[in-house]
Amino acid sequence: MTVSTAPLTTKRGMPVTIITGFLGSGKTTLLNHILSNNKDLKVAVLVNEFGDINIDSQLLVTMDEDMVELSNGCICCTINDDLVDAVYRVMERDDRVDYMVIETTGVADPLPIILTFLGTELRDLTRLDSIIAMVDAETFTPDHFESEAALKQITYADVTIINKVDLASSDQVKTLEEYLSSVKAGARILHSQQGQVPLQLVLDVGYNNPEAYAALVQEEIEQTAHEHHHGHGHGHHGHGHEHHGHEHHHHGHEHHEHHHHHSAHLENDGFVSIAFESDRPFHVKKFEHFLQNKLSKNVFRAKGILWFEESDLRNIFQLSGPRFSIDGEEWSTPPRNQLVFIGRHLNGDDIQQQLTACLA
Repeated sequence: MTVSTAPLTTKRGMPVTIITGFLGSGKTTLLNHILSNNKDLKVAVLVNEFGDINIDSQLLVTMDEDMVELSNGCICCTINDDLVDAVYRVMERDDRVDYMVIETTGVADPLPIILTFLGTELRDLTRLDSIIAMVDAETFTPDHFESEAALKQITYADVTIINKVDLASSDQVKTLEEYLSSVKAGARILHSQQGQVPLQLVLDVGYNNPEAYAALVQEEIEQTAHEHHHGHGHGHHGHGHEHHGHEHHHHGHEHHEHHHHHSAHLENDGFVSIAFESDRPFHVKKFEHFLQNKLSKNVFRAKGILWFEESDLRNIFQLSGPRFSIDGEEWSTPPRNQLVFIGRHLNGDDIQQQLTACLA
């Protein structure tokens, strides 16, 4: 049996960009910008769920269980439970892929994903090019989210994009830049509106330095070997990291479990995810009243499909901080309501009751 090594040599060292950033900062908007403007570059996008990526419907071509092919030659793949498996699924395709973009969840510490690319067999197949953090200029303040994840996203970023600069004053943006530079000395900072940045400033830039993670990678390898030897442990181990002086806990096994059980993962950082579904339509006035008068200020992000009694359209709902949008399109499935709310210390029963009261 002869084994051809040709695909491997062409695919070895595929550049990878990781997009991180807090809830509603604009990660998906940046992804759509990359997918719409990549010219001849065949991009593979890996996301935690397709619900996280709002790809324009005209870009979609075919869909199987966990991979969507796009009309511009790019593909989109879900990370169901194992990042390494998802990367292999992309690389084993016959079609050429030039570039890989990973979108992390909004409250994730990107370190486990970084270490997966640097500390597993993926290091022989891929090249971690850059880590991009999106920051919302309008809503971000140093203590706004009380979240370690937001701080880590900035700390590990090779490029930080201050997004939505059109919604913030120049003083706000200047203060934010000073804060970002205090968290990470020499931070590379770009400004954007709706994720519009020149792609040559964020893709294939070669900014990431694997040497900066060498000690952490070694620990990751040793921890993984230990777990294989002793079974999958759940012990917590912390260690200082001179990069910014914070401790990282239990990352040794985290990349194995990182993409399991979205809501459980959110709760680890004080966040909860609350889902609502109904085969009955909302009354549009009641739902508007709920959004404007009842919705907890602790909801940072919401999204979903809305069905209104007064409308024949399938309404795509997006809420980020103080802003929301509802865009109508034709239904291609039987109508129903499906919503997710993400926030800190939310009362799920209250939200479920308030939404049930909005039904027609």
